[in-house]
Amino acid sequence: MAKSKSHNPQGKAPQRKPKKTHSMFTDLHADVSKRLQLDGLTFVFHPQDDDRSCSQEYETFVMGRFECHNAQCRQEGWSSKKIAIVIRMYNTQRYNARVYHQRCRSCKQLSRPILDVESYIDRVTYRLKKWSGIEMEVLSYTGRTGDLPHASALCEGCKAGRCQNRRTGLY
Repeated sequence: MAKSKSHNPQGKAPQRKPKKTHSMFTDLHADVSKRLQLDGLTFVFHPQDDDRSCSQEYETFVMGRFECHNAQCRQEGWSSKKIAIVIRMYNTQRYNARVYHQRCRSCKQLSRPILDVESYIDRVTYRLKKWSGIEMEVLSYTGRTGDLPHASALCEGCKAGRCQNRRTGLY
């Protein structure tokens, strides 16, 4: 028996679910937790991607790589030192971090980052420690000369108004 085609009375193309412009890396919580325990802190990962009920939030950057998954694109991948991230703290020692995706410079396809795990853990634990009242040395970031400028048109964090690409200190 042949499959029947679905009836579409208005003749409109079926609606596709929009691709996600950000992700949460829940699999990195164990590493974040281990680092926080060194200072006597215990946090639980808050799985709901909700910015309305958080008590604190902070925008910064992490580093990583992207791969273009478009088979017709000549661009295989790229690295970035400015992947936008929003770290949030919620009541009762909970947190999460929204990491924004970027688009390929060649074909504009959306790509989820492959994070530099150490930069993610450093940024998240630094912020949670500060919010918990632990004195922290101010760390700064100095990019290498010759790094490409931030491409705001390709950054989903910029489009969402959540990328601080003009900042000098990342922590």
